[in-house]
Amino acid sequence: MTALHDLSASELLVRYRERSLSPVEVTQAVLDRIAAWEPHLHATYALDGEAALASARVSEARWLRHESGEKVGALEGVPAMIKENIATVGTPMPLGTGATELVAALRDAPPSARLREAGAVILGKTTMPDYGMLSSGLSSFHGLTRNPWDLSKNPGGSSSGAGAAAAAGYGPLHVGTDIGGSVRLPASWCGIFTLKPSLGRIPIDPAYAGRVAGPMTRTVADAALMMGVLAQPDDRDATSLPAQTIEWQRLERDLAGLRIGFMPDIGVGMPVDPEVADAVEAAAKRFEAAGAKVDRVAPFLTRSMLDGMDDFWRMRAWLDISTLREERRARALPFIVEWAKRGATLSGERVFRGYSQMAAMRDAAVAACRPYDVVLSPTAPIAAYNAEWPCPTNDPERPFEHIAFTLPFNMSEQPAASIDCGQTSAGLPIGLQIIGRRHDDLTVMQVASAWESMRPTPRPWPEPPAPD
Repeated sequence: MTALHDLSASELLVRYRERSLSPVEVTQAVLDRIAAWEPHLHATYALDGEAALASARVSEARWLRHESGEKVGALEGVPAMIKENIATVGTPMPLGTGATELVAALRDAPPSARLREAGAVILGKTTMPDYGMLSSGLSSFHGLTRNPWDLSKNPGGSSSGAGAAAAAGYGPLHVGTDIGGSVRLPASWCGIFTLKPSLGRIPIDPAYAGRVAGPMTRTVADAALMMGVLAQPDDRDATSLPAQTIEWQRLERDLAGLRIGFMPDIGVGMPVDPEVADAVEAAAKRFEAAGAKVDRVAPFLTRSMLDGMDDFWRMRAWLDISTLREERRARALPFIVEWAKRGATLSGERVFRGYSQMAAMRDAAVAACRPYDVVLSPTAPIAAYNAEWPCPTNDPERPFEHIAFTLPFNMSEQPAASIDCGQTSAGLPIGLQIIGRRHDDLTVMQVASAWESMRPTPRPWPEPPAPD
């Protein structure tokens, strides 16, 4: 039998409905799984087992009264975790850094509010690196978050805890945020599924250029369940899209005649590892064999685009870090401070030119994708790297080299998913990125679901090390 912590949200809801499982026993099983893994992974923040079990008991009572006509939420009784930079009332948000003064959040951010309203059992929060500015599990506030497939490797970031937790069985539902790859890179390196939706599809607070929240799950169907809950307008987010009826669980899609672009090279950044390239190309060939029309897409990203965005984000980070008292700044991760400090030396003209690369990147990405229903690419050019490193180059002067495949689609506001498409000879997951047209999130989900059904059978999920 499948262990309770490995059951999907879709399976749990069926079992709750037929009364063969209780939210309380499932929540306890997930908490036990976390207890077994957490000394090795350090993926959680503000974990609250007592509150989770109390919430599960409320859901259990609702399910028992359901036959008498009481309504249950769309995610009633399903365990969920939320990235720590998404506010949950009463819990401080350290933003991954020891430099933050801890103040309890006064209210739930939109994703947290929607999960709570849908009856999800919120177990706690998941970790992130300093200010969310690293694709890493390295943080000056949280313990070092590691990859459950190989504890010597990184889970990615900045939704590092969510990626590791989803792969390790910390419940089926997780929410992360993404401004340059922060849900897709952990999904790629931890072997899970995620959708970075179109900008505004899932309201977030605070909102700013490129920032989105996205579901992080083991299955496409579970992400579809979450999208039905999370993708509701909220006026706290000025970019929130108007209400739209989207049948998120209509995942079947005939691939015959689908126009697919295949982009094995983005143009700049780290070279694609041969094992990653082979796995992604094999996926493209499977789509072609299933009846899709697959054409190669020429690289479109330039050095000036990537470097310009680096300049802009250094300055933005420095504006925040420079306001900290010296003793507070000393608590931040030195790599982040060193990276941001160069922002102080940049001229206004250079920062503006860097900012202008956001539009240049957007236009180039949209133009490259325009002829196709979706475009396939590697999510990341490499598999998971050293756990202790802040980024794959380990160099604050070259911090963006690994996000060349993901960053453009934040700037272009297009939906982009990452789904497992194989493993390296060392057993590390490889991610396939599926990019859609702006606002056509459902097609991305449908193509991901098609891949999920035709890919080679995935291996079992990782298990925690045996106790000493």
